[in-house]
Amino acid sequence: MIVVMGATGATGNALVHSLLALGTPVRALTRTPHRPIPGTTGAHQPPVEVQYADATDPHSLRTAFKGADQLFLAMANSPAQVELETRVIDIAAQTGIGHIVKISAPAAEPDSPVAISRGHHAVEEHLRASGLAHTVLRPYAFMQNVLRLAPTVARGVILGTTGDAPCNYVDCRDIGDVAAAVLTRPDIAGGTYALTGPEAVSYPELASRLTALTGNRIRYVNLTPEELRDNLILSAGMPTWLADHVTEIQQLAITRPETPTTTVIDILGRPPRTLDAFLHEHHSHFRR
Repeated sequence: MIVVMGATGATGNALVHSLLALGTPVRALTRTPHRPIPGTTGAHQPPVEVQYADATDPHSLRTAFKGADQLFLAMANSPAQVELETRVIDIAAQTGIGHIVKISAPAAEPDSPVAISRGHHAVEEHLRASGLAHTVLRPYAFMQNVLRLAPTVARGVILGTTGDAPCNYVDCRDIGDVAAAVLTRPDIAGGTYALTGPEAVSYPELASRLTALTGNRIRYVNLTPEELRDNLILSAGMPTWLADHVTEIQQLAITRPETPTTTVIDILGRPPRTLDAFLHEHHSHFRR
């Protein structure tokens, strides 16, 4: 039995579907068990075991992990992430789970300029110290998060602070497929894998592609880090910590130029999904 935390999120949900396609028993965890797991209802869908669990509720975790062999650990970034994920790891060890696959961050280092990445490093260190078998996945920017640009794209602009620096993107469905592989193939479990799509794309190039896709002129406006942070807080309504995070990861793309990895094709034997294919699949999000 494989337990999937965050089964309603983009990555966790993709993994649930990947495991179902492989015929692997999966227990999908959610804080809202009365709501169906996206894409798992319907006459032709295999049944999914759905169970309540909340990382702030240790009892719910113990119940949800009972009888499971492996755990997929993916949680939304937050100031409480280190505390919550280390608790999950400890309870997993206590309840007999033998292997954890953790979603981390590319710059998960103790001196990373990105605060959230320093937190991921702390969790990775806790996972290593736990003695559990583990695999760490370090995906770059989710293609699915590009959809969040739709409100400003509708106004003809993309705002950022990366200049011409290329950025890696990866489709969450590819992350799910890789996670399913390391959960079901002992020969590749145990590594640390950086995940990207097939190319790194700058914001100016993204604006050009969206212009061609929509038929509307989309331009990239490069802001200073302070200007972007203020815009995210005041106009987009982001909490301060999240605005800081977005600004920090965009600046990191300048100081550490991003290039694609071959991890997806190495593990899955097929190329990763492309950003162009993703944009065309979701073109209606960007229509005015």
